[in-house]
Amino acid sequence: MIHILLYEPEIPPNTGNIIRLCANTGASLHLIKPLGFELDDAKLRRAGLDYREWASMRVHENLDACLDAVRPRATYAFSTKGKRCYADARFQAGDALLFGPESRGLPDIVRARFDRDHLLTIPMVPESRSLNLSNTVALALFEAWRQCGFAGATGCPPAR
Repeated sequence: MIHILLYEPEIPPNTGNIIRLCANTGASLHLIKPLGFELDDAKLRRAGLDYREWASMRVHENLDACLDAVRPRATYAFSTKGKRCYADARFQAGDALLFGPESRGLPDIVRARFDRDHLLTIPMVPESRSLNLSNTVALALFEAWRQCGFAGATGCPPAR
């Protein structure tokens, strides 16, 4: 299982989409406070549809509390300031993928906790600012899941 960690998420529909994504991939979702919305927000419910009941989701007071609870095999942070392409990482079951808030990304103090191999980026054309958070999580999660042989999935033959 892959763990998705959202550090101070701000936009309910993004988190709702990620709830749905995690429910459909078997990933666990961890929200790190402060949240930019209430968990009963209508926009969150609409985007997550009825998937919230199928998703494994927990809320944590801060990043350290989250990492203590999850105890990931490895943690990979995603940032436009990363120097290593996400597709070059070698993900395994039990890894955590950390993403920052939509308006500002992971702060310097959080990024500083990760070495070059664990601070990843997703390629974009020059002068691009960033991708949508739920799209970024989907790209990263599906790459990690692919590398894990789509464990638990139906509808796709095993990778060769």
